[in-house]
Amino acid sequence: MCASSCCKKGAHHAVCCHGHGASSPARSGKTIGAAVPELFGANVFSDQVMKARLPKETYKALQRTINAGASLQADVAAVVANAMKDWAIERGATHYTHWFQPLTGATAEKHDSFISPSVEGTVIMEFSGKQLIQGEPDASSFPSGGLRVTFEARGYTAWDCTSPAFLKEDGAGNVTLCIPTAFCSYKGEALDKKTPLLRSMNAVSRQALRVLRAMGNSTSQKVIPTVGAEQEYFLVEKEYYSKRLDMMNCGRTLFGAPSPKGQELEDQYFGAIKDRVSAYMKDLDTELWKMGVTSKTKHNEVAPAQYEMAPVFTSTNIAADHNQLVMETMQKVALRHNMVCLLHEKPYAGVNGSGKHNNWSLATDDGINLLEPGQTPGDNAQFLVFLCAMIKAVDEHADIMRTTCGSSGNDHRLGANEAPPAIISIFLGQELTEILEKLAKGEKICSPEGCQFVKIGVDSLPDLPKDNTDRNRTSPFAFTGNKFEFRMVGSSQSISGHNVALNTIAAEALDEIAGRLEKAKDVNKEIQALIKETMAKHGRIIFNGNNYSDEWVVEAQKRGLPNVKNTADALKTLVTPKTIKLFDKYSVLSKEELHSRYEIYSEQYAKHLNIEARAAVQMTRRQYIPAVIRYISVLGASAGAAGKHGNVQKKLLEKISKLLEAVDKKVDKLEAEAQKARAIEDVGKQASAFRDKVIPTMLSLREDVDQLEELLPADLWPVPTYSDLLFKL
Repeated sequence: MCASSCCKKGAHHAVCCHGHGASSPARSGKTIGAAVPELFGANVFSDQVMKARLPKETYKALQRTINAGASLQADVAAVVANAMKDWAIERGATHYTHWFQPLTGATAEKHDSFISPSVEGTVIMEFSGKQLIQGEPDASSFPSGGLRVTFEARGYTAWDCTSPAFLKEDGAGNVTLCIPTAFCSYKGEALDKKTPLLRSMNAVSRQALRVLRAMGNSTSQKVIPTVGAEQEYFLVEKEYYSKRLDMMNCGRTLFGAPSPKGQELEDQYFGAIKDRVSAYMKDLDTELWKMGVTSKTKHNEVAPAQYEMAPVFTSTNIAADHNQLVMETMQKVALRHNMVCLLHEKPYAGVNGSGKHNNWSLATDDGINLLEPGQTPGDNAQFLVFLCAMIKAVDEHADIMRTTCGSSGNDHRLGANEAPPAIISIFLGQELTEILEKLAKGEKICSPEGCQFVKIGVDSLPDLPKDNTDRNRTSPFAFTGNKFEFRMVGSSQSISGHNVALNTIAAEALDEIAGRLEKAKDVNKEIQALIKETMAKHGRIIFNGNNYSDEWVVEAQKRGLPNVKNTADALKTLVTPKTIKLFDKYSVLSKEELHSRYEIYSEQYAKHLNIEARAAVQMTRRQYIPAVIRYISVLGASAGAAGKHGNVQKKLLEKISKLLEAVDKKVDKLEAEAQKARAIEDVGKQASAFRDKVIPTMLSLREDVDQLEELLPADLWPVPTYSDLLFKL
């Protein structure tokens, strides 16, 4: 059976459609534009493909599993597996893989061929129901955070039939059937990011349905959290990338003097896309469309050589799968164009970094967006209830939301006047905020028809169009008409963890609200009381101003809002009693699973910084110091030859020599600090040591090396400069 039924974590199949399984444009002879409807989803075992290839009763049984979480019977799985195999082979596949998302943040796959030996000494192509629904990859080398020991290598992948199977093609002409799966240990603990995501989707659906039932909705059968994940990225010339040890090993530059031009002219954002980049984007769209990823928008971003791709909304589970495919495909396609795609949050100092905007909402299976203002009293009451739920949830669990955005890369970006600060707040816009405040006080609200007292569910609110507010790009969690835009997510991060948090904190708030509405004698009066209480207790989380300002930091402190500035501190939230109680209550993550994630993410943070420290040491000793010594020799000879006229050479020689001595001392210190940090066994203390000792030493070393870069001749500097990296595409 699929992961959603065996673990009782049902999730909606998709909000958007998934293609037709048609022939490629090359075979049909059409232009790309004309062939997009056929191209889209051509490599997806979509609902339409299943309906065409499966017997009617088998199809219905599978849909019951996908939509209602019913158990998938073995005979049904066998028929589905055979149809999936035939479809994949027809499209050139020779292998299949259970595609899963371990706690590394990347994806994993082990490929098995369809061949099976026959008694005649030949082979036949087989794929059983058992092979479809369960796999057994070696789990020993994946991070587990203590959930299993190394010598217990067994791990299981379970088919997640709520996310369509798809085909991946590579540059060598290989085609592989990819089956999205959950990944768990022998004892059933989640070893991946998908399992808790499915659990959280189930949790928020249950509680949201209770609220809807209490408000008189008897038709919706499921509530689906939906997401559209915008993805920012940089492109860089492959030749230059390969000459920088820091970029190859760390994904970012550890050194680099500023380019004469940065982003200050504001000419990159939404500018004309260069032909070479446009060709890359075209290939990227084609690859993504074939796999059913609704790549919709593409444009130049703010920083030089920075770009963005945005998809259409879909269910959170599928959106998370798709975003993993987006990141992987971006990097793969870039190499074909002799470029490298950088997904690090801060590849270059001094220009904007990259994030991904996680646009989150709740929708019913019959098409109602629960975060969209309506035109009737009932619709508006529903909207306000769910809006209050999110205000309460975010205020009570801002620390959890901050934790999900923690990484060594994202620490460079948050609060750097290019992304939201580490302080969590909600932007609602002035109009919506005033309506809530007046409703809470029982005051008159003016509508186009005039002013009147509003009684929820009796009189109507003023019309609230989708875009009744301006967009606040400084806010970490902004309401944008019919969804919340979580802007703190790092560009390299899986979106699963952020949506696990959003779904779970929403489930808790909705659970409490449902209990109140179910007991209320007058639901409308209870909603009025709910709004009043929400604004009184949680209104502090609403901030419509400039989140970048120093004044907001002071004001947030007065309001009692947390300001956790680094990942090492943020991760501690994972193991607090409050967090453990929350995730355990809704069966999303157990105490042991939360502790495992604290161990894994703290260790990953330290490991990333250790790699950076080692790369910085190597580059300094093997590239920068030798280059400076060569130039000192040149200067010395020139000064001697010039005699009394060699003052310029002598002055420059003295300045460079002093910097070289400082660099030599600092690189020794960096190596020593990193060695001390590596020796610490406790992961939390180790992470803190890298934060407090290694990072400051590495930054101090960079200051001197960057000064040397500005003093040495271009032909002697051993690595490509920022001007090369940012402007030579």
